[in-house]
Amino acid sequence: MKKALIIGGGPAGLTAAYELRKQAKDIEVVVFEESDCFGGISKTVNYKGNRMDMGGHRFFSKIPEVNAWWDEMLPMQGSKSYDDILLDRPMPVKEGGPDPEKEDRVMLTRHRVSRILFNDKFYDYPISLKPETFKNFGLITTMKVGFSYLAAVFHKLPETNLENFYINSFGRKLYSMFFEYYTENLWGRHPSEIDASWGAQRTKGLSIIGILKDVFGKIFKVKNRKVNTSLIEEFKYPKLGPGQLWDVTAEEIEKAGGTIYKNAKVTKIHKNADNVLTGLTYEMDGQEYTMEGDYIISSMPIKDLIEGMNDVPETPARIAKGLPYRDYMTLGVLVPKINLKNKTSIKTVNNLVPDCWVYVQDRKVKLGRFQIYNNWSPYMIKDLEHTVWIGLEYFVSEGDEYWTMSEEEFSKLGVEEMIKLGLIDNADCVIDTHMEKVKKAYPAYFDTYDEIDTLVDYLKTIDNLYCVGRNGQHRYNNIDHSMCTSFETVKNIVSGTKNKDNIWNVNTEKEYHETSEGEEVD
Repeated sequence: MKKALIIGGGPAGLTAAYELRKQAKDIEVVVFEESDCFGGISKTVNYKGNRMDMGGHRFFSKIPEVNAWWDEMLPMQGSKSYDDILLDRPMPVKEGGPDPEKEDRVMLTRHRVSRILFNDKFYDYPISLKPETFKNFGLITTMKVGFSYLAAVFHKLPETNLENFYINSFGRKLYSMFFEYYTENLWGRHPSEIDASWGAQRTKGLSIIGILKDVFGKIFKVKNRKVNTSLIEEFKYPKLGPGQLWDVTAEEIEKAGGTIYKNAKVTKIHKNADNVLTGLTYEMDGQEYTMEGDYIISSMPIKDLIEGMNDVPETPARIAKGLPYRDYMTLGVLVPKINLKNKTSIKTVNNLVPDCWVYVQDRKVKLGRFQIYNNWSPYMIKDLEHTVWIGLEYFVSEGDEYWTMSEEEFSKLGVEEMIKLGLIDNADCVIDTHMEKVKKAYPAYFDTYDEIDTLVDYLKTIDNLYCVGRNGQHRYNNIDHSMCTSFETVKNIVSGTKNKDNIWNVNTEKEYHETSEGEEVD
């Protein structure tokens, strides 16, 4: 029997393991997960009954295979969730689906609300053309925004970097207000230093023109209109957070005969003189082990993969070593309430603002974004009716002044910034806090990234190596695209296909999440 060694227990790794067990009974599957939990950066942390979603994960896709897969693991709710019951709030349910009040293995439908907090005012994310937006701007700023965008329309800049890409899409004024500082805070680099392909990938089809098309499409009920993912109004979400999906998947893999090792860090990948991988070495419980295999599917960062591989030529080794990443820290903060007023028409428990997350564009704080876990799922919160569970998100670099803070120091910073933003009155309002860190959360598009194609070409020469997922391909994939890299990998292994272009071409299309024939959205 042949053996597939799968590095990483996140979305890509577990999808590959599950699909292999389902489609290739003659291939043994072994998964190595470095941590003690599943989901990678899509994990859910349970702290004293309050759950934290690392980074915030909306489940939305126009890829039928992905939606069917999610529904198999976590069927759509057949009855209302707790908060919808409390508020007598309408929510679509699937006939015969599980009741989230009685069963855990269930996917919820949630309202999408994400806004920008800028100069103490809320703006839609992405920027909308509502009267409230122009009221917040004021007449002078509105005129500056308009003329700035017209200038961008008639004088396009060469899209040689992310700054020019944003200016071409939104105009210089909106760029300076809503993109420049946030992007620099996220990546630790000015947008002028970042490759434009990141913006093209993450904001596909989103621009002033795109927003106008969406507005008029709704007004005139245009059929078959294309909707950018940033404009969707509902999404799916696991009852107990995104990590629940991967916990369930891991259970199904083991039921199907797969083997999963937790706390198993892969340190070496062995390659023979014929450029074929023969196995790997991993550390577990303080011991070092080696396992042979016929296929290696890697979702570990390319940088670490190449570093652990023997006899790598100088050029790909140099490129991999120089690939940059951005790391992530979050502080869960439990409070009785927050000061933000719900001025929307959306009903919420205790009239809490309805946002899933809020982008912070205020230059007086380091905070990049905060989540309101109450709004992701009522089951993320131990006491939904009396507490608010906030996740303060910071984009950092491993080893910097923030990463090296103690939990007490980081908690103090987060609470002080909440006070600066007016979210709470003082530190006495805080019931509890909890810190989490995630390494290499965001593969970055600068430094040696401009040579990534050369590195990919080298990886393709290793016939039995398959690189999948966000870090496995050093590409800022969403969950569904990470899963698709594994779908394609398994298809290749089962069919014996050597060409890997289909795997590396996932998420390189111009339009984001479009089916080939288009999909009707009302």
